[in-house]
Amino acid sequence: MKRGRAFLVAALFAFGALSGIGSGPAIAQDSGVFRSEILVIDPERVFEGSRLGRSMLAQHQAEREALAAANEKLAAELEAEEQRLTGIRSETDPSEFRDMADAFDTRVQEIRADSERRVRDLERAFERLPSQFLAQVEQIILDEMRAAGGIVLLDQRSVILRADVVDITDRAIARIDDEFGDGPGDAGQD
Repeated sequence: MKRGRAFLVAALFAFGALSGIGSGPAIAQDSGVFRSEILVIDPERVFEGSRLGRSMLAQHQAEREALAAANEKLAAELEAEEQRLTGIRSETDPSEFRDMADAFDTRVQEIRADSERRVRDLERAFERLPSQFLAQVEQIILDEMRAAGGIVLLDQRSVILRADVVDITDRAIARIDDEFGDGPGDAGQD
C-alpha cells in the first residue's frame, strides 16, 4: 500500500514538474538545456548502448567462448582416453582394468564438476555486469542528472507516461563514451 502511494505521489510530482507546476521554468533561459527535478533513464540501454558496456559484454562473450573451447578440448581428450581403455580391455588383467576404469570415471566426474562450477561462475559474473557497470559510471549519471536540475532519477521502465525531454539516456551514453571509451584503459580514445 505504501509503495502504491509513493508511486502516485511521485507520478503527481512528475506531472506537476512536466506541466510547469512547481519549481519554475523547465528550460534554462541562458543555456537552452531542459531542466527538470524528475528525470528518467533507461539503464539497460545505457549499458548495452555505451562502448564501455558493449566492451564488458564482448569480454564476457569471449570468456564464454574460451570456456566452451576448453570444455570441447577436454571432452575430446576424455573420449580418446575412453577409446584407449576400451582398446586395451581384452589385453589387460580384469582387476587392473577395473582400477584403470575407476580412475578414469573419477577423473571424468571431477572434470564435469569443475566444468559445471566454471559455467555457474561465469553466469554469476554475467548477472553482475550491469551493477558493475553502474558502479563505474554512477558519477557521470549523477553529473548529467545535476546538469539537468534533477533531484530524482527514475528507471524509465517504471514510468507510465513521460515527456521525452526528461530522458537523459542518450546524454549519459555520450558522456560515458567520452569518459571511458571502450573501457578503463581507453579513456575515450577513438
